[in-house]
Amino acid sequence: MQRKAYVPGLAALLVTLVAGCTSGTGGDGSDIDAKAGVPTTTTAPPGKYRTLREPCGSVEPATLRDLLPGVAQLPEEQREKAYKGTAAVTYDTDRRVGCAWAADSPDASHNLVIDVERVVSYDPAVSDADKAQEVYAKKEDSAALPPPAAAGSEDAADDGDDAGPSGSPSPGKTPNAATTPPGLQPRLLDDLGDAAFVDDVYAASGSAAKRRTVSVVFRTSNVVVTVRYAEQPAHSTTVPDSKELQEKARGLARKLADQLNE
Repeated sequence: MQRKAYVPGLAALLVTLVAGCTSGTGGDGSDIDAKAGVPTTTTAPPGKYRTLREPCGSVEPATLRDLLPGVAQLPEEQREKAYKGTAAVTYDTDRRVGCAWAADSPDASHNLVIDVERVVSYDPAVSDADKAQEVYAKKEDSAALPPPAAAGSEDAADDGDDAGPSGSPSPGKTPNAATTPPGLQPRLLDDLGDAAFVDDVYAASGSAAKRRTVSVVFRTSNVVVTVRYAEQPAHSTTVPDSKELQEKARGLARKLADQLNE
């Protein structure tokens, strides 16, 4: 029986059609992206830091002696224990660590706390560093810093550096009008990490001796670090030195930032 001649022609036609569909030119002569119709996603880069240092060993003994003068007066065994500090209880030491130290002396008691958080973004479109900035921004907002223009002025010190937009103190804070020198009010810092601020709170309602707590918070890439340093004098007439506490807290914060870059 004679074979039908149209079969080879049909095969040639199919080859031509397939070639046309897979070429880079559309039927109207325009170029067609070979990946058209395939969804593409852009993944944000991971954070710079993948682990965290052990916190209690991050502060040198010489620094602790300066920050906690009362420790030097303790018996050797108690002194060694005080310098070791107390590690914060966390569920993942690669994500968050902390340590606290405390010491009393005849003149004052001092407390030091460091908290280090490594932020991870679970949104592929948001980088770890951007997510860490969100965490840092919440801390900055909670501090209720005065406007930058007012933070360094003498008028701001007279009005109270913790005043809100209406001039009233922020909740939970005592105005530092007579105790914080001009230029030392809570403010942003431009010499520490990617973003940083210092807060200075002189408050202790219900306590005879007033307590001053200085907090330095900074972000470096996807890590947010908080240093809190507090002093409470033994005598109610003594006002903790804002400049000294801020210098010591900022000095420790800079050392921790340097460790992150090692």
